[in-house]
Amino acid sequence: MVCKPWESNKKRSFNGAPFFYWHTLANFSRFSISKLECMRSSFRIVFLSVFVLLSAVGCKKTTKTEVKTVDTYVADNYTKKEVDIEMRDGVKLHTTIYAPKDTSKEYPIIMQRTPYSSRPYGEGNFKTKIGPNEHLMREGNIIVYQDVRGRWLSEGHYENMRAYIPNKTSNDQVDESSDTYDTIEWLVNNVENNNGNVGIWGISYPGYYATYATVDAHPALKAASPQACIGDFFFDDFHHNGAYLLSYFRATSLFGTPRPNGDAPIDTAWYTLPKLPTEDQYQFFLDAGPLKNLDYFFEYETADTPTMRPEGVTDDFFWNELKEHPNYDEMWQSKGLIQHLKNVKSSVATMIVGGWFDAEDLYGPLETYKNIEKYNTDNYNTMVFGPWDHGAWARTKERNTVGNYYFGDSISLFFQKNIETKFFNHFLKGEGDKNSGLPEAYVFDTGRKEWKTYDTWPPQNVEKQTMYLSEDQELTSEAKNVTGIDFVSNVKKPVPYSEDVKTVFTPRKYMTDDQRFAARRSDVLVFETEVMEEDLTLAGDILAKLKVATTGKAADWIVKVIDVHPADTETNEEMQDHLKMSNYHLMVRSEVLRGRFRNSFSDPEPFIPNQKTDVDIKLQDVFHTIKKGHKLQIQVQSTWFPLIDLNPQTYVDNIFKADESDFKTQTHTVFTDSNIEFTVLK
Repeated sequence: MVCKPWESNKKRSFNGAPFFYWHTLANFSRFSISKLECMRSSFRIVFLSVFVLLSAVGCKKTTKTEVKTVDTYVADNYTKKEVDIEMRDGVKLHTTIYAPKDTSKEYPIIMQRTPYSSRPYGEGNFKTKIGPNEHLMREGNIIVYQDVRGRWLSEGHYENMRAYIPNKTSNDQVDESSDTYDTIEWLVNNVENNNGNVGIWGISYPGYYATYATVDAHPALKAASPQACIGDFFFDDFHHNGAYLLSYFRATSLFGTPRPNGDAPIDTAWYTLPKLPTEDQYQFFLDAGPLKNLDYFFEYETADTPTMRPEGVTDDFFWNELKEHPNYDEMWQSKGLIQHLKNVKSSVATMIVGGWFDAEDLYGPLETYKNIEKYNTDNYNTMVFGPWDHGAWARTKERNTVGNYYFGDSISLFFQKNIETKFFNHFLKGEGDKNSGLPEAYVFDTGRKEWKTYDTWPPQNVEKQTMYLSEDQELTSEAKNVTGIDFVSNVKKPVPYSEDVKTVFTPRKYMTDDQRFAARRSDVLVFETEVMEEDLTLAGDILAKLKVATTGKAADWIVKVIDVHPADTETNEEMQDHLKMSNYHLMVRSEVLRGRFRNSFSDPEPFIPNQKTDVDIKLQDVFHTIKKGHKLQIQVQSTWFPLIDLNPQTYVDNIFKADESDFKTQTHTVFTDSNIEFTVLK
């Protein structure tokens, strides 16, 4: 969902180039000429390596200067123009247009709308890469970037996840759909050498705007590829099934800091990310206590601009929304886009792209595809899901990994050349019919580590298979004697989501982390099959049907699906030094449900202490084969810190306003008639 804001990286320089001191003369004198020559030859040819002796404080030091080659392809082959396009309500949106210098033919327009800036600004300053991928850049397309309303150099007021307005009755009723429509109308009528066809793409928040473009779409919009697209902030990014993702805390100010100077356009970042005074975020948030103790991070006033906020309200409007709307109320529902995908224009072909290990936006792309498919049966609508974390399909790394886990070579490069480029070319330059040469579902089996294609998703030949959480840590195909398995959930020692000691902007690596560290805790229940005698392919969603009880009135419930690898599995080069692939517990899918929302996300309710209660948790789709020789494991726990915030385990109306005294250790019970319903490929 979120992109890390640009930060300057100023380094000391010698003659304008970055440098560092290699050794003092005393150390340098120990090097022979032959060693110097050997060292120099080790540097790659793309770098200019120079050794210079400098005199400083009575000794000499060696400097290595590295000058990277600058990619000028865009500047050499494209012209750049910046315009402010007027919307129907008079607000002007800043738009950057890259057009091929070869004006002998016409080109389609491929655009991206973003809250993260269309920098670099200034018609003499060029991006080094433009468009969805390098192939589409080099083939020649008109590439357009636009700052959305209220962000960066665009006028107007920004609304985080602006609500869609159906059946607009005046020009004052604007949303992201109308802004996209007005932008396309201007582009096709004013940009020279365009062929009248427009495509739109975006990853994360820009992916949300790409989805938005398909609702009340302009007739010229022929192709849209929402990628890792936000669908609803109560289920993507900052919440998962009602639980607040504390791990996204630092991203809050990116969306909630008011633009200064009366909301005037600005070309530099006006927000700052909260800086945690530690490299151990687990301990920091544990010591911080209740969420309300974090308010001070969002008090932005200075001596020149004293605060005007009421007591208990911060200067960050997004943090205030999170605090004041803990339930799925009218505000969150109005901001969701999934419910408005019932009338996507059939003239727009859609290709939804996502990563099976996207920690930020997995709900969004899956639900976007499913809802367009469900309500718009005549549309061209396809999906591509690969072994990626957030946005990794747009990168050009040869080896494709998520965290410690290696999935293969050139997977992203294959997608860019053979799927993404083919999609846009067919609908923007080619016939534009449904015979694109691409399948309905292009999906990567993350267990077999190979691409598969299907005419539907989930595939037609799937069935439901139920497995039970039985005694003695067994995961069985049939229910056994019903009993309760207890564990103590200590609010002072919550289960970490990762064994790494770190502070991150947003977490990604944990989605494939080895779960052995959790399996060995007493507050994590483990259920496991025998060694698989044949492959088992999971292909679709997963439903955990828990039967639980608690001594308190509130609890969270987390379910993890794990592929336990054989002891003789070879370790790949990306593996952390302290881990081995031998017996690696690969997390294939995981999800949390804040227990108060077990019956309704809008109307929370407490548990009745010690009463057996049904808690159903939907886990997002997977496509993963538990191979012969592996084991399938389920883990159940009630804390996952600080990925999600800590549940007080006593019922309070709003956890954001809980007091220290509300947090209590409780004993939870999982009954052995609990089961997991898998979607399995026959």
